[in-house]
Amino acid sequence: MKKSVFNIAALFLGVTAFSQNIQTVTNSNGPVLGYSTDSGVKILTVGGNKFKDLNKNGKLDKYEDWRLPVDERAKDLASKMSVEQIAGLMLYSGHQSVPAPADGFRAGKYNGMFYKESGAKAFDLTDQQKKFLKEDNLRHVLVTTVESPEIAAKWSNNIQAYIEGLGLGIPANNSTDPRHSATVTAEFNEGAGGQISLWPDGLAMGATFDPELVRKFGNIAAQEYRALGISTALSPQIDLGTEPRWYRIAYVFSESPELTADMARGYIDGFQTTIGSKNGWGNKSVNAMVKHWPGGGPEDGGRDGHWAMGKYAVYPGNNFQNHVKPFTEGAFKLNDGTKEASAVMPYYTISFNQDTKNGENVGNGYSKYLITDLLRGKYKYDGVVCTDWLITADEPKSPGGFAGKPWGAEKLSIAERHYKVLEAGVDQFGGNNDKAPVLEAYQMGVKEHGEKAYRTKFEQSAVRLLRNFFRTGLFENPYVNVEETKKIVGNPEFMKVGYEAQVKSIVLLKNKANILPIKERKTAYIPKRYSPATFNWWGIYTAPSLEYPVDIEKVKKHFNVTDDPAKADFALVFVKSPHSEEGGYSDIDAKEGGNGYVPISLQYQT
Repeated sequence: MKKSVFNIAALFLGVTAFSQNIQTVTNSNGPVLGYSTDSGVKILTVGGNKFKDLNKNGKLDKYEDWRLPVDERAKDLASKMSVEQIAGLMLYSGHQSVPAPADGFRAGKYNGMFYKESGAKAFDLTDQQKKFLKEDNLRHVLVTTVESPEIAAKWSNNIQAYIEGLGLGIPANNSTDPRHSATVTAEFNEGAGGQISLWPDGLAMGATFDPELVRKFGNIAAQEYRALGISTALSPQIDLGTEPRWYRIAYVFSESPELTADMARGYIDGFQTTIGSKNGWGNKSVNAMVKHWPGGGPEDGGRDGHWAMGKYAVYPGNNFQNHVKPFTEGAFKLNDGTKEASAVMPYYTISFNQDTKNGENVGNGYSKYLITDLLRGKYKYDGVVCTDWLITADEPKSPGGFAGKPWGAEKLSIAERHYKVLEAGVDQFGGNNDKAPVLEAYQMGVKEHGEKAYRTKFEQSAVRLLRNFFRTGLFENPYVNVEETKKIVGNPEFMKVGYEAQVKSIVLLKNKANILPIKERKTAYIPKRYSPATFNWWGIYTAPSLEYPVDIEKVKKHFNVTDDPAKADFALVFVKSPHSEEGGYSDIDAKEGGNGYVPISLQYQT
C-alpha cells in the first residue's frame, strides 16, 4: 500500500478551522482511493485489496466494494438510505459562486459575514453550503463563477472532505453549465474567464459539420472538468434551431435533426468515455445531462420559457417528432460503451397539445405523458431525469418577470408541484436546496400509493442517481490534485486545439475580388459597438457602453488601427445578431391598456 498527501487546505466549521489532510491509497489491481483523514473514514483490507469504510461500521458493505457491478452497489446503498437522505439526493443546488458574492442570487456568508469582511479563504464553504450539505443531505452542486482553477479545485476538495464523514459517506457530484465558449463572460459560460480552453459554441460548432471535432472537444473539456472537481456537465443543448427569434438558438447545433443527432453523439461520447475502460465509464468520465427534452426550440413567437410569456412550445408544421430525433437517434444511441446520456433535463415549456393520452398541457417536467409514457416507456430511457431550475417555485407577478416557472401547475402548492413532478416520472429537482417539500411530496405518495410502493419508487430514483457517482469513480476518490489542476485546465495544447476549432467554425459568405486573406500589414477601421443599458434575467444592471467589439490590442498585432474610415484600407466589422433575451413582453404596454405581449423582431433598429 502506497500513501501520499497531495493537498492541505483550511476548512472552516463554525468558528473552528481544521487541517484537511487528503491521502491516497493505491491498489495494485484496482482504483486509487482518496480520503480525508479528518473525516473518520478508515481503510479496510480484504483479500489483499483496499476499500474505504464510508459508513464506519468496520466491515465491507457492497456499496463500498469497487469490484462489484455498479447496479449492485447502487441498489445496496439505496436500500440503506433513509427517506430523508434520498430526498436530499434528489436535490440539485441553486447556482454557487466561488467565492460567494455579497448580493444577488448567489450570495453567501462565511461565519455570518460576507466574504470580504470574513477573513475566509476563497475556497472555503459558505454557511449556506454547509447547511444544505449537512441538514438537507444535498449531494448535487451546481458551480458557476470561480476565482481560478486552483480555487475551484480546493473548494471541491473542501466539499468532499466535509461530507465524507457524514452518514453513509456519499460524495458530491459537482456540475456546471458550459464553460468553454469563446465569449468568456457569456451566460451559460460562467466562470470561464479565459482560464479554460476556448471553443466555438453551439451554432458555430455546428457550422464545422464535424462530429469528430465535437467528440475531441468533449474529451478535452472532460479532462478540464474533472481537474476542477466537476463530474457532471449540464449539456449538451440539442434543441433544434427552428425558431430564429429564440435567443437560445446561439447554443444549439443546428436546425437539422440529423446533424444535431450526430453532434450530440460525438459530444456525449467525448464527455462520458474514459479511454481504455471496458464499458467506457471511469474516473476520467463526466456525466452528460442532455437538454431539453423533448426539444425546447419551437418557442411560440420566439419567447423563452424562462418567463411566463414564453411558456408554450408550438408545432405549426406538426414536426414534434423531428425535435425528439436528436435524443432518440443521437443522445440515446452512442457509439462508445456508455451507450446513452446519463441524464436528461426537460425544458420549462408546455409542449402544446402533444399529450395525446391525457390531453394535459403542463410544463414538460410535470408531464407524465412526456416523461413516463414517451421517454421511459416508448424510448426505454432509464437514466436520471432532472427538472430545469426552479420549476416548483412560485411564478412572478408579471409574465415578463423572472422567478419560478411552474407552467401548467401554477395553482398547486410548492409541495404539490413536487409530487406532480415525481408522479410524472422525474428523479430530481433542479435549483432546490431544501428537502422539506420533497418529504411532503413523499407523504402524499404514501397516502395515495402506500408506504412500500413509494419507498420503492424513491429507491428506484436513488439507484438512477447513484449510478452516476459510481460510474465516475467518485466513491473511490472524489478529490483532485491541485497541482495537476493547474497544469491541465487551459493548458497551451488545449487552447491551440480550441482555437483551431474556432477557425474551422468560421463561414466565408463571399470573397469578392479575392480580397481575403489579407497578407500585408494594412490599416483597419473597426466601428465601435453601442450597447444600451440592460437588466439581465437575474435583475443585474449593465450600464450603457460604446466600445470596440474585440480586443483591440490583439488586432494591433496584425494591422494598423485607425478611427478615421477615410484613412483605412478596409473595415473590420463585427455584427451582432438582433435579439433580446428579455424581448417579447412589455410592462409599459400592459399598463397602457395592451396585453403586454410584443413581437420579437429580427430587424435592426435605428
